[in-house]
Amino acid sequence: MRMRFTARKVLLVICLITLVALAVHLGQQMLECQQILDEAYRRNRPVMKPESEELVMTDSNNIEYRYSKDMPLIFIGGVPRSGTTLMRAMLDAHPDVRCGEETRIIPRILAMRQAWSKSGSEKMRLDEAGVTDLVMDSAVQAFILEIIAKHGEPAKLLCNKDPFTLKSSVYLSKLFPNSKFLLMIRDGRASVHSMITRKITIAGFDLNSYRDCLTKWNKAIEIMYAQCLEIGQKKCLPVYYEQLVLHPKQTMRAIIEFLGIPWNEAVLHHEELIGKPGGVSLSKTEKSTDQVMKPVNLEALSKWVGKLPVDIVEDMPRIAPMLARLGYDPYANPPKYGSPDAVVVNNTHRVSMLVDLFFCRFFTYKHSHKVNNVTQNVRPKI
Repeated sequence: MRMRFTARKVLLVICLITLVALAVHLGQQMLECQQILDEAYRRNRPVMKPESEELVMTDSNNIEYRYSKDMPLIFIGGVPRSGTTLMRAMLDAHPDVRCGEETRIIPRILAMRQAWSKSGSEKMRLDEAGVTDLVMDSAVQAFILEIIAKHGEPAKLLCNKDPFTLKSSVYLSKLFPNSKFLLMIRDGRASVHSMITRKITIAGFDLNSYRDCLTKWNKAIEIMYAQCLEIGQKKCLPVYYEQLVLHPKQTMRAIIEFLGIPWNEAVLHHEELIGKPGGVSLSKTEKSTDQVMKPVNLEALSKWVGKLPVDIVEDMPRIAPMLARLGYDPYANPPKYGSPDAVVVNNTHRVSMLVDLFFCRFFTYKHSHKVNNVTQNVRPKI
């Protein structure tokens, strides 16, 4: 009885082992089959390829321009109110360069791309769906190139000015390996005073608080400056707004040399080319437009002096440590930016005279208009 029971047990164990071995073998066969099918699918599936990796555009003279990811794009950025519009207007005056107005959408797509990468769960879902980093980078690259190329007239060199794009300099330099970057740097006290007094809405900046805006300025310029240093001095050039205004010719010569384009005196007279074909196109909605319509002058250089709250001035080194790192004296009120070139002094006098003339004509018009209305409303008694 015991022998029979034991034999049955052994037989059962042998059957189970055989079934497990068979299951493992079948599983391996199925995996190998799936791999063969996947490989065959990858080889034979239709792959979407653009007709050309270049964007082709034609100007009004039927001259053809070809743009690709390998072209030397120029990116201008910095914290808003740091001279980015002046910089792009001066470059726009160069016959070989076209920057144009802010696109506003490029910094947003870059921020979205960064957010997708930072979220582990989102990245896992995207990878699972086949939307890998390679796929996304290719799409973002094509999107940015299309926007830059097609939002204005074609030119030999294309340039983009969206202030916050330079928070993504490292990423952009990978998408466009031959691109160059101009990081506009300005005294943070001047930038913040300008954004508050001119009511420039910037996401995350509380325009009712100098302390909050200076803190946000410090964080933003710290990120941009670090990225500029990371991609290196051959690709990113810090440009100080104060030096651009005080010494425009010297500063622009250094910028033109950095970009590797021929010198042209037109970059020193951008105001003469506003609205002209192949010249400088200005936006009606950008708050800096009224300022860059004038020649380079000293009007905005030290407007902030004496306007900041006392407690902010006293606490400046702690609120904005990047001031000292960038070479500004956080205790200096007013600071010593340097002596302007004679041409800039002359421009400033011209601008001041034009402003006085404008207000004189404006008030003369208003006064005469008022007198005429009063005269018309008075009726002689009969």
